[in-house]
Amino acid sequence: MALSIILAEDHKLFRNGLRQLLEQEPDFRIVGEADNGLEAQRLVAELHPDLLILDLSMPGGSGLDAIVRVRKLCPHTKILIISMHNSAMHVRSAFQEGAHGYLLKTADSAEFFFAVRALAEGRQYVSSELTERMVAWSLSPEAAGPPSPEAALTLREREVLKLVAEGLSNKEIAGRLHIAEKTVVTHRGNFMRKLDLHNVREVTMYAIRNGILPVER
Repeated sequence: MALSIILAEDHKLFRNGLRQLLEQEPDFRIVGEADNGLEAQRLVAELHPDLLILDLSMPGGSGLDAIVRVRKLCPHTKILIISMHNSAMHVRSAFQEGAHGYLLKTADSAEFFFAVRALAEGRQYVSSELTERMVAWSLSPEAAGPPSPEAALTLREREVLKLVAEGLSNKEIAGRLHIAEKTVVTHRGNFMRKLDLHNVREVTMYAIRNGILPVER
């Protein structure tokens, strides 16, 4: 029986590339495509796929929120995150929310197929590059180099930081992330305390220096 798959990726060119790869395999069947998190959730609720391939950063709420909701909507659906984010923080957060695999967008087609089949067989998968990095850090933090201050942030705190740096108000951030305004205030206070930032200007400068915002801003 073919493995039913939904692709959730907002970059159409990349999504088309994934589709073309998957269509090469007779035992894979793409049943839906989404370009934002809310559409991905709707399709999962309607189609109950075996596998959701999900970009971690898309419009319509964060990828983490999508993972949580998909797990509630359709517990049997396996979730493979495919992302440009290569930090241990992103990987841990994704698995904590219920993802089954995490693949970097720099992976080749062989690794992509390996990851998909691993999840189809009930196993978890993490990109080999990330596995080596996480093992190196756990065995020898000194060899891996000191963690950046941003490593102390949760993924949600980092999302709020980026939106504050973009000039959004607490209310606007709450709407964008589908969380309570009070929760935004808490995350905002947490990341500013951790990074020793005191106002929006300092937040914006930090975001630019650390590649969270493009330098032209």
